[in-house]
Amino acid sequence: MHFEIKNNIFWVGKIDWELRKFHGEEYSTHKGTTYNSYLIKDEHTVLIDTVWTPFAEEFVDNLSQVVSLDKIDFIIANHAEPDHSGALPALMKEIPDTPIYCTANGVKSLKGYYHKDWDFHVVKTGDKLSLGSRDLVFVSAPMLHWPDSMFCYLTDDNILFSNDAFGQHYASELMYNDLVDQCELFDECIKYYANILTPFSHLVRKKIEEVLELKLPVDMICTSHGVIWRDDPLQIVNKYMEWADNYKENQITIIYDTMWNSTRRMAEAIAEGIRKVDGMVVVKLFNSARADKNDIIKEVFKSKAIIVGSPTINNGILSSVSGILEEIRGLRFREKKAAAFGSYGWSGEGVKMITELLKEAGFEIVNEGIRELWKPDREAIKRCADFGENFVKSL
Repeated sequence: MHFEIKNNIFWVGKIDWELRKFHGEEYSTHKGTTYNSYLIKDEHTVLIDTVWTPFAEEFVDNLSQVVSLDKIDFIIANHAEPDHSGALPALMKEIPDTPIYCTANGVKSLKGYYHKDWDFHVVKTGDKLSLGSRDLVFVSAPMLHWPDSMFCYLTDDNILFSNDAFGQHYASELMYNDLVDQCELFDECIKYYANILTPFSHLVRKKIEEVLELKLPVDMICTSHGVIWRDDPLQIVNKYMEWADNYKENQITIIYDTMWNSTRRMAEAIAEGIRKVDGMVVVKLFNSARADKNDIIKEVFKSKAIIVGSPTINNGILSSVSGILEEIRGLRFREKKAAAFGSYGWSGEGVKMITELLKEAGFEIVNEGIRELWKPDREAIKRCADFGENFVKSL
């Protein structure tokens, strides 16, 4: 499959309808994804990125139907992760002397993955590559989301090839932002940002401001995953600026795991207490052992506060709660509040442990938490509801 975007600019990527896990088993892709690669024909022909390794042979065959491979003058590697560069070895077997343009860190990464000494050309922000009637302008974008990441901008057609930035894991044959379901699209966009780009929010904001200062007109943003932004493309840029600014909505997310439903009953009572005080706040509950962890992370990103609970087991907490807290710690959320809760039968250290983990993750701890012995009775349920009321009043 391939199609012309405009003026001899072609999408030559791959739609992966089957993908359900990404980055190993780390990221859920309920709606599949795309690996977007682009071919520009001018006096010189340039290929921007490739596709993931399992589709390498298919990619090279598809590309050869759009252009004779020996007519490709340049290859741009905006990012070295295998979902973008995975077809390079198969392609370079066909055209081994074709120069590859990337950042200095890109050279290190590509050599690290493929152990090949291809004809690398290092570029930095402001460097240009003439295609004939148009130029490609390079913009280094380190840590968006890898050290080697960069964008490139096509003059005259005013297209920003942004690689991972502004993308989403979303398979669609429609391929343009104005043609797909908008709720699905933006839900996948915020999930992508929350799970992948949150730790680099200060760099996101800085890089976007740097690009905007160049005053380059942007008529289209061609990402490496998901749809092409052609209708008001800067809307996703504005969303990134909003998300990068310690984003939060009027939402509280309660995360818990439970053994014999005691901690679940506590979670539900706390939620009722919150709603009693603030009927406008969105309250969402997730069992961390049963809900998708990336969907939970998305809701944490949207929340102004979270409450995390686990029963105490073996002087510790349940593994699913420990796991999601480790994910949360690594994402370095800012300006969010938190508290802990849980049931216990013998020792009861779990609440204190969760509190410490939340503190290490950068959350402002609202109180020392609440714990209840064995199965909560009516009085315990009321204490949990009161806890929810007091928690939301403190925000």
